[in-house]
Amino acid sequence: MSRAMFEYTKTILQKVSFDVVLFCKEVEKAVDRLLPHEVEELRDYILLLVNQNPTLKDSLIYLKA
Repeated sequence: MSRAMFEYTKTILQKVSFDVVLFCKEVEKAVDRLLPHEVEELRDYILLLVNQNPTLKDSLIYLKA
């Protein structure tokens, strides 16, 4: 179940990547819902998206270091 949520989160983030505010809201929700090791994977995925769309860089503040 958890892995399915992670994949669903990636799909949602890809679909809302056109809007920085919406993307940030979805990242914040994802961090609350995912397991800690999945949040680490999510960070890697978001970094890939940031390389494609640098305006999404603001979303990184929601991922704890």
